[in-house]
Amino acid sequence: MDALTTNPADSESHDESANAPMNVSANASEPAGGGGWFTPRPRQSPPSEREGGAAGGVPSRPVSPIRPVGRGSARPAPPSARPGPPTAQPAPPSAPAAQPAPPAAGRRAAALPPEVPQPRPPEAGAGPSPDAILIRRTMAEVAPVADKTTSYFYALLFIQHPELRELFPAAMDAQRDRLVKALLTAAEHIDNPKVLSEYLANLGRGHRKYGTRPEHYPAVGECLIGALTRYAAAVWDAETEAAWVRAYTAISQIMIDAAAADERHAPPWWRAEVVSHELRTPDIAVVTVRPDQPYPFLAGQYTAMETPWWPRVWRHYSFASSPRSDGLLSFHVKAVPAGWVSTALVRRARPGDVIRLGPPAGSMTVDHNTDNGLLCLGGGTGIAPIKALVEDVAQHGRKRAVEVFYGARSDRDLYDLDTMLRLQKEHSWLSVRAVVDEPLTDLVRKCGPWPEYDAYVSGPPGMIRSGVESLVGIGVPSQRIRHDLVEELVASGD
Repeated sequence: MDALTTNPADSESHDESANAPMNVSANASEPAGGGGWFTPRPRQSPPSEREGGAAGGVPSRPVSPIRPVGRGSARPAPPSARPGPPTAQPAPPSAPAAQPAPPAAGRRAAALPPEVPQPRPPEAGAGPSPDAILIRRTMAEVAPVADKTTSYFYALLFIQHPELRELFPAAMDAQRDRLVKALLTAAEHIDNPKVLSEYLANLGRGHRKYGTRPEHYPAVGECLIGALTRYAAAVWDAETEAAWVRAYTAISQIMIDAAAADERHAPPWWRAEVVSHELRTPDIAVVTVRPDQPYPFLAGQYTAMETPWWPRVWRHYSFASSPRSDGLLSFHVKAVPAGWVSTALVRRARPGDVIRLGPPAGSMTVDHNTDNGLLCLGGGTGIAPIKALVEDVAQHGRKRAVEVFYGARSDRDLYDLDTMLRLQKEHSWLSVRAVVDEPLTDLVRKCGPWPEYDAYVSGPPGMIRSGVESLVGIGVPSQRIRHDLVEELVASGD
């Protein structure tokens, strides 16, 4: 499972943490019976801290079992969708019944019915749901020991499920806390179904490239709850555990369903040959590739990219143009310190090299059903999707105002300014402003107001956060601000 942070911007640490593969294979086999409970099998303990492993041993009790779910139509419909009174789904005959969990730390373990209910929604006007309150309380408790919680989670996962280790990159420093952060972020925002569902569906589709099977989801959920049980012991009880099981089950089901739907019409990944490599600055390159089969996408979206030099390490990069008649795809890549993929693409990639692409994703696209103007803020290589949006508007032939603010730390970093100025000469509705000597958002504020504009923000995470804050501050409705920094997207409630 990728971490819930996707940002097609300069910082590779925020591009895509797709190193942890929790996804659905196109040929994944379903659990026997298609439904039923996941029953933890006996496992050995992870190494203790004294032995050089993660902090401590296996919890003294099994956690509440997490239900594996089928793919798409293969799984039973939820009780609300079936005629007659809801009934629990029995476990497959061959599966042993889950045993009640013994007490831990003086608290009673959760005992859930065989069919896990959906997260409890908040009452009208009552604020967060009960589950969200319990989950946020847990997260506040583990925040000071996040590193230990993460290390313990991986120790549990790799020792209890050694078959999963090969799906992760060889060097775990590239992965680190991304998977746990993904799960915690999704669970924390379980009350935001619209935004969360869209994001998780994108993740589910993207995870197909790893070949992970549906039965791996319960394994990850069990180990996550095992780690939380240990490091949130002061607030952990049966009710809290039940809330986490409900949240994780809902999260994984969205991803599995999206992957199952996607596999009917798209491959899990594409091979693409590098056809040109243009070094614009010492650390920025424009890389153009030719996919081995048609690759449908929309201007403003991004994809995950894997190089042959770092297997199983994927990063997100935005498309730098709208769809082209020749089928070629271009990306603007900046080599960042300790950036495995970005450095390889800038320093090592050459024509003839073959990379792999995941499916397209992202919501920073143009709504061509309106005549609203476009207010575009691009920082650094964040100008790439902005350029694609401009080309998209031009191709649709509708004259709508497009205002582009192109920010950079220095004149040298305005590596694509000539292209943007050329587009400005070709289209009377386009205005381009380069911003170097003042904060980008300050100039946007001075040139406003922007009452009839849809805003698009792309660049480093800090620039996106400040950009969104400034746009909201000058009266741009949050629902009309688009970007793909997922942590901020989820938190904003757009």
